[in-house]
Amino acid sequence: SFARMFVQVCLYFYCKCLWRCLKFVVRKLTGRCELQRICYNTKPGAARTMKIEASLKGSKSKRLQTSVSVHPDAIEKTIDDIMELKRINPDVNPQLGVSLQACLLQIVGYRNLIAEVEKLRREPYDSENPQHEEMLLKLWKCLKPDSPLKARISKQWCEIGFQGDDPKTDFRGMGLLGLYNLVYFAEWDTEIAQQVLSDSLQPKYSQFSKAEWEKKKFDKAIGYSFAIVGINITDLAYNLLVSGALKTHFYNVAPEAPTLTHFQQTFCYLMHEFHKFWIEEDPLDIMEFNRVREKFHKRILKQLQNPEMALCPHFAASESLMNM
Repeated sequence: SFARMFVQVCLYFYCKCLWRCLKFVVRKLTGRCELQRICYNTKPGAARTMKIEASLKGSKSKRLQTSVSVHPDAIEKTIDDIMELKRINPDVNPQLGVSLQACLLQIVGYRNLIAEVEKLRREPYDSENPQHEEMLLKLWKCLKPDSPLKARISKQWCEIGFQGDDPKTDFRGMGLLGLYNLVYFAEWDTEIAQQVLSDSLQPKYSQFSKAEWEKKKFDKAIGYSFAIVGINITDLAYNLLVSGALKTHFYNVAPEAPTLTHFQQTFCYLMHEFHKFWIEEDPLDIMEFNRVREKFHKRILKQLQNPEMALCPHFAASESLMNM
């Protein structure tokens, strides 16, 4: 056991030294540092930004290592510091500074987005807070515009998938983040949100016609609680974000720093895709929810392993990048 550990440590340091020597040789041969080679040889998007991020984090220079966590306002100065440290003339390499700045905006923005999302997740729903109550009522109005809510505490909440008379108890796991996501889905993707809600209540044929259903040999479809699943999918999106899995998507759709809006658009996509996946899986009962969710999670993770993946490029926030 000790011998194996010793060999692994030696191998690690050997590979590390070998890699540094190799980078030194390549720089001498090409006249370009690793950052230059990445920016000049890799197209913009996740592939480039993730390579730049790995290069900076793996640098032996503390200044380069900490550049991925600077304040957004300090990015321009950080780029100047990097150019100076790497002895790169900005007048001879003007595009390099632009490319590095775009990458750092995404890297720093992703870290800040995690902090913003975490803050919302940790903030509990407060029924004494007028803003929280207003958002909750907006959720009802967007999903059930033709059915007025008779009372704040009401069995009607079960109609949109809450567990009891008062939805506030269902937000405990994800805090305000769950409510923010549900309201965004209902307000900005209203038609799809209303359709998914309707299908979750009466899912038998939903996206398939009766003939298609029979052809696919689905014998039934089990419904689910829309709001509870929305909070659960919020948890899935949160874990994808914190684990770094969503870097591929965000670095491809956000030309600069990814924002909370990008995260909420991703939630909308996940809700829509999970609904289709649930119907296709045709579970026997609601007790299979965790199995279906885990299978769906693995499928999304696999998609995000592709450096060119953009989960929902159709959203408006992504169009600016697509048109560049």
